[in-house]
This record gives sequence, C-alpha cells and structure tokens, in this order.
Amino acid sequence: MNLKKDDKPFSLKRHFLWAWIALIVYLFASAPPPLPDGAQEKPGERISSDRLFQLLQQENNIIRKLWTKEIVGAGKKQGLKFSEDWREADVEAGPLPALFLRETATELEKSPIPLSLFLGSDAPINQANAFDALQDEKFQLIKKDRIPQFFYAADIDRYIGMFPDIASVKPCINCHNDHKDSPKTDWKLLDVMGATTWLYPKESVDMTETLTVLSVLREKLKTVYASYLRKAKGFSNPPHIGDKWPRDGYFLPTTEVFMNVFETESSKTTLNTLFKVVHHEK
Repeated sequence: MNLKKDDKPFSLKRHFLWAWIALIVYLFASAPPPLPDGAQEKPGERISSDRLFQLLQQENNIIRKLWTKEIVGAGKKQGLKFSEDWREADVEAGPLPALFLRETATELEKSPIPLSLFLGSDAPINQANAFDALQDEKFQLIKKDRIPQFFYAADIDRYIGMFPDIASVKPCINCHNDHKDSPKTDWKLLDVMGATTWLYPKESVDMTETLTVLSVLREKLKTVYASYLRKAKGFSNPPHIGDKWPRDGYFLPTTEVFMNVFETESSKTTLNTLFKVVHHEK
C-alpha cells in the first residue's frame, strides 16, 4: 500500500519506535559502550525526568519483589538469615529488602552517572533517612493519595521522583515495630512507610542517556547481589549456589541466573513503557 501524505507522521513515528527498540536491545545486552555508527538519535528526541524516574522505579519494583519473595521469604524457610547487620564479619546473613535498596544506592554513588537513590520516611529507624523541608511536604501528599510526586528542588539543583513505599509484607512491619530505634511502633499492612526517591540533575534526557542510566542501574543491582553471594560462600554452612532457588531447598541462584530472571521481566516492562512514550509523546 502506498503512503499518503497524511501517513508520513505515523511512518516517522514507527521509525523512531524501532530505533528505540534497537537501542534497548543493544544497550541492555551489555554494559553501555559507545553506540555503533548510525545508531545515534536525532536532536530533540527526549523524555522527561519524570518518565526516566518511572522507568527506574519499575526496575526497582521488579527486583525488590524478586529479592523479597524468592530470596528473603523463601530463604528464611530454608534457614537463611537476613539482618540489618549483614555486613558485619561475624554475622551470617544477607541484606533485608530495604538494605538491598540502600546497597544499590551506595553503588550508584560510585558511578559517574549523576543518579542518586534513597528510601526516606518521616518516621525512619535511621534519622539520616528522614525527609525534610520540600521533600517532607511532598511525602505528606503521597501519604494522602499514594500518587508519586515529581518536582524540582532548587536548593540541591535536582529533579526528584518520589514513589510510595507500602508495607506489603509482615516481616517488614514487624522489623520496624520491634526495632529499638523506631519512632513508630504501630505500623500496619498497607501503610505508606516511606518513599523510594530518585534524583537526577536534568529535566529531560535523550535516548542514549536514558538507556545508559538504566544499564548502569542494572549493573549496580548485579553488584549488590554478587556481594551477597560472596558473603554466603563464607557461611559456616554455606548454601549451594547454582541454578536452583531457595524455594527448592538450601540453595541460592548464581548471579547470572538471578539477573536473567530479573532482566527478562524488567525488559518487557521497560519496552512496553518506552513504546507508550514514543506512541503518545511523539
């Protein structure tokens, strides 16, 4: 069928869509090296920092669910332990879900990519994670309607995306209610306990930067999981590390197995989001 003049915008839109997909496949298959000739995007093809934060949060949600259910939840049933003191040499444990996120944030700080991440609250166990000023104001809105907040903080020159962190499992609630340093001891299921908070210095980013940021996040998630496996290998009774998961017994998946499950799920979600971005915003 021959295209009419009115069909040209749709044809260009479709061209941009497949360019996005090609870039995703290229960058997500490995670390973010320079793009090959001909793969650079055209000037003006950008997404907002809000969209970038949504993509990052989707990735975070998927790996946190995988870690919480398949490693922490299933692992505890097999005798594996998880603790806030897991980094101590004499503690044979792995990081709790919130600490997995904190470890990821620490790793991101080592990256040249200016992306920051933290899990804050107005009633944190560690006061270093307390919101203040504008961030606390936005968090109070999140507690009311549970809708993410996107805003610019002039004092730190950062665009910010805040997403509600909801108490979805009893172990997290029990940990906060029983902790000696917790300022709040009556948490209940489905309470908004805090907000996962992303910070970036740009109002919008191009395709290359978007995919590079996502790729760096995945590398840091991989680093955190690998550090847990190194710790587990030194346990007095180390779990077998291979292709099996804790649900099958006293096992842990290798870094490659764990990341493959995560990346398979997250890539589908990210592709779907980017498809919507191109389809509706171009």
